[in-house]
Amino acid sequence: MSLFGSIREDVRCVLERDPAATSRAMVLLCYPGLHAVWAHRINHWLWSRKMRFLARAMSQITRFWTGVEIHPGARLGDGCLSITGWAW
Repeated sequence: MSLFGSIREDVRCVLERDPAATSRAMVLLCYPGLHAVWAHRINHWLWSRKMRFLARAMSQITRFWTGVEIHPGARLGDGCLSITGWAW
């Protein structure tokens, strides 16, 4: 799945499961957990291509920005926000 396809699926999953999420714009702009997952996907891509310093530096920027830290070497499943991956 493409990066934008994953983002679209993540937003759809949040809209289906979170009654406080009233619009796509709200989910895109106001959910730091999602921002952390999206940044992790990029950071993990860098980590797996041996750009480890850059991946760690970017993960620290993401932690500062979102308050959520996910090590770039961690593996998240494709459907971490899908009905089987994310329990509300």
